[in-house]
Amino acid sequence: MSNADKVALVTGAARGIGAAIAHKLAALGHPVVVADVLEEREATAAAIRAAGGEARAIALDVAEDAAVAGLPTALGPWWERLGILVNNAGISPKGPDGKARPIREMPAEEWRRVLAVNLTGAFLVSQACLPPLRARRWGRIIMLTSQAARAKSQIAGAHYTAAKSGLMGFARSLATELGPDGITVNSIAPGRIDTPMARGTTEGANAAFAVNIPLGRLGTPEDVAEVAAFLASEAAGYLTGATLDVGGGSYMP
Repeated sequence: MSNADKVALVTGAARGIGAAIAHKLAALGHPVVVADVLEEREATAAAIRAAGGEARAIALDVAEDAAVAGLPTALGPWWERLGILVNNAGISPKGPDGKARPIREMPAEEWRRVLAVNLTGAFLVSQACLPPLRARRWGRIIMLTSQAARAKSQIAGAHYTAAKSGLMGFARSLATELGPDGITVNSIAPGRIDTPMARGTTEGANAAFAVNIPLGRLGTPEDVAEVAAFLASEAAGYLTGATLDVGGGSYMP
């Protein structure tokens, strides 16, 4: 199959890491579905088309069962050509002071919403996408987790860390189950990346974080997109159940 025959569905693709991954995959010839709750999804898809790529935008709340169940209809003729799923959608709520709430002050509803989007959403979308991937006996599923799931978190809240840790475990289970179908499942664990989400923290937090990164800077969404493109390629055909750290050396197991 050529890349033109491998449609890529990227969740949370309106901006930040998701948008960079969508742009990169489109530049490699994949038709891309920009899925997000944010209206910026339309502008991202338009920018991809302006650059010569093939893209369409759909509204999708990954935590809503009915919305996910409607994916075959939303993608239309692209559904049967689905080859790549990037589970990138995620939220990381902060308090009025720009800091994550401590566990003792965290509303249960905030906890539930973060797990619903960051973990259950990836389960729902992955499960929904299995029929076309298994029918083709080829597929790439990529989970965007976090280095908050690999070590103590300096900025993100407990709900975010718990969800991203769970996502890594889910990816390993899915990789084991789908290997016989020719589908690989891998995770990317970004460190501190310069995105709108990262800029929502306290003033100076990112600069303080960068001081302890061996490469001396925050990452860019494009840094993550390059790794996602590799995992989506034929070159990564014998790699599954792995987590690749993209953090400039901020985490070294």
